Amino acid sequence: MEDAYNTIRTESHIEIKVKGSRFIGETFLAVSANEAMTHLTTVRKREYQATHHCFAYVTGCLSQIEFKYSDDGEPSGTAGRPIYDIITGNDLTNLLVVVTRYFGGTKLGTGGLVRAYSDATRAVVEASGRREQFLTRDYRFVLEFARYDQWLREIHRLGATVVDSDFSDEVAMRIRVRQSLAESMVSSFVELTSGKGEVEEIDASE
Repeated sequence: MEDAYNTIRTESHIEIKVKGSRFIGETFLAVSANEAMTHLTTVRKREYQATHHCFAYVTGCLSQIEFKYSDDGEPSGTAGRPIYDIITGNDLTNLLVVVTRYFGGTKLGTGGLVRAYSDATRAVVEASGRREQFLTRDYRFVLEFARYDQWLREIHRLGATVVDSDFSDEVAMRIRVRQSLAESMVSSFVELTSGKGEVEEIDASE
């Protein structure tokens, strides 16, 4: 199962100047369109004297992609689309790129604008780095304490994460695992506990 995607490692901020105009490039992590637009609103309020706030965002992965881009008053196709093309060209998702422009008095022309917005986007995306993320699922496992060490070794073998644990007569554990490994983890648990352990998938937001 495909469960990996790429996003930025860290949010970044850069600035370049082209013939007097300032182009401020910024990246923001955003897992939804609403989150991306919230970041954009913050930039617009902070840089309220700027001439343009051009942007593009891509959120989701696989078949659940959402995207939007805007020239924000620049000539059509000179800003938003070049920003978007660089995001998708780097195979990135769950981010917003905003390039804010303070006009410097000299018109750049269509080609000059495309180059300026593209250069600012490339620079800030490069500064942000890249990391691989995975779609995950959360499960609650309950097993007897005597099996705990064996189960912990299996969790580590699968690269899963222990989110929470509760120890009493039994051990209750909340585990987060890559989506593609979820079935294998559940099967291993059933085998380890001879079907006597409890397992249920839980909502990651709970």
